[in-house]
Amino acid sequence: MTDRALAVVRAGALTTVQDTGRPGHAHLGVPRSGALDAPAAALVNRLVGNPPRAAVLETTLDGCALRPRSAVTVAVGGAPCPVTVGGRPAPWGAPVHVPAGALLEVGTAVSGVRAYVAVSGGIAVEPVLGSRSTDLLSGLGPPPLADGAVLPLGRPGVLHARVDAAPQPAPPAELVLRVVLGPRDDWFTPEAVRTFTSRTYRVSPASNRIGLRTDGPALARARTGELPSEGMVLGAVQVPPDGRPVVFLADHPTTGGYPVIGVARAADLPAAAQARPGTPVRFVAVRRR
Repeated sequence: MTDRALAVVRAGALTTVQDTGRPGHAHLGVPRSGALDAPAAALVNRLVGNPPRAAVLETTLDGCALRPRSAVTVAVGGAPCPVTVGGRPAPWGAPVHVPAGALLEVGTAVSGVRAYVAVSGGIAVEPVLGSRSTDLLSGLGPPPLADGAVLPLGRPGVLHARVDAAPQPAPPAELVLRVVLGPRDDWFTPEAVRTFTSRTYRVSPASNRIGLRTDGPALARARTGELPSEGMVLGAVQVPPDGRPVVFLADHPTTGGYPVIGVARAADLPAAAQARPGTPVRFVAVRRR
């Protein structure tokens, strides 16, 4: 049995393996998937000397606990949280040496939602369609972590970064999503479109990797009936029958029959990954580039 492995002592509420995802397969009904906060995942990979596409762990709210079978370098980023190695405090947002057999604990997020754990060599589970990402909608990729699971690790590459800490954006106190209206904004009344782009919503506790759901004023339809299913993209803001906008994230379905009132810019979506339930959300209409 290889010593390049990581034992899962505590899996946490939801911890998954994620990389840059598997784009380009929507015509097969396969979502993009990948880390929701892609810049945070890229940064922790860089801190431990991994290539950008190396797989990391994405935790949700309460972290996880891991025990490497050989000495590794790790970095934890994304949502700020306490980190300990062998029961002693360790830095967040910086490379950390973890001896073989020592317990790495990633604690509950102080703010934000998702922390990212990079390990030197990367998580080396078997790729599916070119990606090691867990896709909660289609079931592709490895299952979410469970206590007692053992994850293989790749061989470390270049030396880790020589930094004390790397700056990272704070989780949003208010989530501002720039949206290009359409293609189905004409399915809503003019007043509903004004409401969508002027009123404040809040992140719903029902949000997940598939979509960020919102609570707030319902958007009234100008047209009845339903659309035939049509293609969906990352950032599409779909409006289901209850009238509350849903922002599609990495594990979103590739088709849908509810009208899309607008599409959020991809650059704003990493912040959506860190927006806790109750966070105010504003949709700001912008012109198509």
